[in-house]
Amino acid sequence: MKIRILFGERLRWKLSSTPCKFWTSFRRSFSVINVSFRIPSETERNDDDKIEPPLAEEIFKSGPKLGSYKQGDSTFYNLIKNFADSGDFMSLERLLERMKQEKRVFTEKIFILVFKAYGKAHLPDEAVYLFDRMVEEFQCRQSVRSFNSVLNVLIQEGLFNRSLEFHSCVVGKGISPNVLTFNLIIKALCKLGLVDRAIEKFREMPVCMCTPDVFTYSTLMDGLCKENRIDEAVSLLDEMQIEGCFPSPVIFNVLINGLCKKGDLARASKLVDNMFLKGCVPNEVTYNTLIHGLCLKGKLDKAVTLLNRMVSNKCVPNDITYGTIINGLVKHGRAADGARILVSMKERGRNPNEFVYSSLVSGLFKEGKSEEALRLWQEMIEKGCKPNTVAYSALINGLCRDGKPDEAKEILLEMMNKGCIPNEFTYSSLMRGYFKAGNSHKAILMWKEMRNNECVPNGICFSILIHGLCENGKLKEGMMVWKHMLGRGCKPDVVAYSSMIHGLCNSGLVEEGLRLLNEMLCQETESQPDVVTYNIIFNALCKLGNTSRAIDLLNSMLDQGCDPDLITCNIFLKSLGEKLNPPQDGREFLDELVVRLSKRQRVVGASKILEVMLQKFLSPKASTWERVIQDLCKHKKGRAAIDKCWIDLFG
Repeated sequence: MKIRILFGERLRWKLSSTPCKFWTSFRRSFSVINVSFRIPSETERNDDDKIEPPLAEEIFKSGPKLGSYKQGDSTFYNLIKNFADSGDFMSLERLLERMKQEKRVFTEKIFILVFKAYGKAHLPDEAVYLFDRMVEEFQCRQSVRSFNSVLNVLIQEGLFNRSLEFHSCVVGKGISPNVLTFNLIIKALCKLGLVDRAIEKFREMPVCMCTPDVFTYSTLMDGLCKENRIDEAVSLLDEMQIEGCFPSPVIFNVLINGLCKKGDLARASKLVDNMFLKGCVPNEVTYNTLIHGLCLKGKLDKAVTLLNRMVSNKCVPNDITYGTIINGLVKHGRAADGARILVSMKERGRNPNEFVYSSLVSGLFKEGKSEEALRLWQEMIEKGCKPNTVAYSALINGLCRDGKPDEAKEILLEMMNKGCIPNEFTYSSLMRGYFKAGNSHKAILMWKEMRNNECVPNGICFSILIHGLCENGKLKEGMMVWKHMLGRGCKPDVVAYSSMIHGLCNSGLVEEGLRLLNEMLCQETESQPDVVTYNIIFNALCKLGNTSRAIDLLNSMLDQGCDPDLITCNIFLKSLGEKLNPPQDGREFLDELVVRLSKRQRVVGASKILEVMLQKFLSPKASTWERVIQDLCKHKKGRAAIDKCWIDLFG
């Protein structure tokens, strides 16, 4: 028989006598056993070797029988650490019970180990329960260290209200909080949106002889920024410096992020200059935040310039940096520029991920550059970048936009064969593609396939199906889907409402369409009628010769804050020229519309109608022209509006 002792793990023995006496006793006790010490090879190690704890409990159970070896408290500590690290809480509880029976001394660091293990295993209730047992059951005095450990477990699990209750209970029993305690409580209060209470706690710190540190300030600043109280957060920056707390890059990043989200890029850039003055070097988080803010404001050229500045300052852009700029360019219709950033990204040794590729593929398809999009997709595959559901969905949507739904369906089959589960966006793209191609039968089959694959349709899926059915004259089927959507508790959006109204009006059911319009007006913001919805009703009423009722509805539309567009003007001009006797050219109608919009301070809407009049050679009155020009100049948009007008008129 051989006993193998693996020296690959650290094995510590606490001896009650000298080492020589121990090994003499050891050899006598195991004289019939051949003990060999060697390190097994990787091929010789079985699964038990890999999962066996570094400190085998059986060795320590047999230790006292050797005569000269006695287990010490450090032995138990190592066993507890072993069980805690491996998450073996049953063995851990048995060991604690054994220590209690042997009247061992329990130190606080033992419990802190267990608390951390409970936190790692997402067992906050067990951590609180063990903390409550420390004094009475294990005769171990609780201090702020163990208290903070449990408090941190609760906060890491997102149990912020529970952490506040735990804090109130324990502090009331005599444990004095330290800086970490205040930091944790301030974090919990900020997460709950109770920033004023967090400030109260912050002001209590000097009373409790606790000095706020960088983490205190950064947590409170982050909470203030999320509540859109940027000025108060910035004022804390001056306060912390007066108190002798030196700001870190994290502090500046929190404030810069808050200012960028607010759209105040001027103050954000000043903070970056302040960083340099304080000796804080901006890191990739600083640059990424600024680039994201610039992209949100549409200042993409400045974002690209900042990227180059970032590289020149020896700060390496990461995937987030490139992804933010490329996504921003794509959203503003500049996918080709995004593709150039992709090339720069690869030249700098960064491999694009599937999200960057899918964003570019989608953008290129939207801009009608399908060949470049497919080339980029092929490049992604050749680079070994495994496409996910988002990437596949972008390709499918692009092919459907390009009028190739059958090819998109083949990509769907490939996607499913490779284990990617299509989502509602994937199916809705295919449904839209087939409806656009005039194949409503296959679109309905995609709807059925989506339901069979247990993909729950959302409001967009219902809207596409209703729009397609009504567009193809299948009002009855569209109404069935409408009722099914309402029965599922899915609220129709403006597209679904407009599609149903369009289908009803095309079938001559204008009154039913008007009833749906009135229903929309009672709904939430996302379901309010837009100019497309009104144009559908205007067109239906004017075709029936009910121009006066259409004008009444136009007045109601203006009162709702919705501006008319070119289609609105064309509908009324056609009706005034064909349905009235004598016919009118619509000059007076449009002129009055411009004045009414101008009186409501809707300068953009008024200038658009004025632009329509000029395109149709219907000169406005001098007073109307003067009013609009004055309004445009007041808003400092006169030159831009005039330039745009000339470009639209003469190219």
